[in-house]
Formats: sequence, C-alpha cells, structure tokens
Amino acid sequence: VLLIFWFNMKPISFSGCFLQMFIMNTFLPMESSTFLVMAYDRYVAICHPLRYPSIINEQFVIYSVIFIVFRNFLATLPTPVLAARLNYCASNVVENCICANISVAKLSCGDIRLNKLYQFVSVWCLLGSDLILILLSYCFILRAVLHLQAGSAATKALSTCGSHLILILFFYTLLLVFIFTNKAEKKVPLEVPILLNVLHHLIPPALNPIVYGVRTQEIKQGIIKLFKDHY
Repeated sequence: VLLIFWFNMKPISFSGCFLQMFIMNTFLPMESSTFLVMAYDRYVAICHPLRYPSIINEQFVIYSVIFIVFRNFLATLPTPVLAARLNYCASNVVENCICANISVAKLSCGDIRLNKLYQFVSVWCLLGSDLILILLSYCFILRAVLHLQAGSAATKALSTCGSHLILILFFYTLLLVFIFTNKAEKKVPLEVPILLNVLHHLIPPALNPIVYGVRTQEIKQGIIKLFKDHY
C-alpha cells in the first residue's frame, strides 16, 4: 500500500497477488485469536488467581501459538486457492489497494458465488467464534468482580482488562463497519470500503504498542524520563 502511495508502484504479479491475499487473510484472524488468548489469560488471572501460574505457563503459550498459527493457516488457505482457480479474462485492474479476495474475484469471468460463500463462512466461524468466547470470558470476569467485597480490588481487577477492551473495541468495530459497508456496496461509494479495509489493517496494530505502553508503569516512567532529559 505504501509503495502505491509513495512511488505509484501499482503492478503486482499474478502469484504475488494471491500470496498477498493469503497473508492478509491469515494474519487478520491471528490478531483475533490473540485477543481470545489474552481474554482467557485475564479470566484465569481474575477468576482463578491461585491457579494462574500452573495454567498460564510456558507450555500453554507454546500450545496457544501452535493453535493460532495452524487454525488460521488451514482455514484461510482455501481463499486464495479458490480465487486462483477462476478464469481471468476481463480487466486486470484490481479496484482496491490490496489484493482483497472479492476485489480480485470480481475480475474473473466465472461464477464467484463459492468464493463469496467461503469468505462469509470462514470470517464468521473464525472471528465470530473468537468474539463469542471473548464476550463469554468477560461475562465470567464481570461476575467475579461483582462478587468482590473490596471496591479497590474490583477497580484493580477491571483496570487490568482496560487495555485489552480498548483494542478489542477498535478491532471489532472497524471490522463490523467494513463488513456492513461491503454488503451495502451499491449504496456507498467504492472508496469507502477500500479506506475502511486499509484502516482496519492499520489502526489496531498501530494502537497496540501505544495502549499497552501508556498503561505499563515502567514504559511510562521511561518516556517521562526521556522527555525530561531532552527538554
């Protein structure tokens, strides 16, 4: 995207386009899966604090990484495969700044209903199931917090989830707006879904270090010290 904006380098190879499609479609649910693992981490920390060291250990982290990588790799692999099997005999200009699945499939002369169906099912199965489990974990967390007698303990418990909730809010809000604007493609300008697609891949990752950095005491103190030394 930056190469297009900075140097007007718009061409991309046929294989490169499908590789980009696979990478984008794989890493998006990986971020969602990471939020799910983090939600489980918060659930164990607040609801089962004494068992936290025995549950959230090195083995858990390794298994979580393996699960995230393989689940999303296998689930998103058919997306570029289905797109690559189509017969492309129309325009070779993708109406997008990335090789998005449907944007590329629309250039074919064949039937793309299977492509649309698989994308719909895979998105809702991967991201939808993650969101349901995240909401479920926070329901348990909220129930546990409400049973705490000390108000300071409840505040501290909820503050540990603050950064996580902010990032989830941005991630899923942008995603839902992007999905709904795509569904209403005839009612909104073509540039709107493209802009939302770019923002959805840009804003949540850009916010991650800022949100967590500001709430981490050591990093906050380091930034303050840096500014004091220079100014």
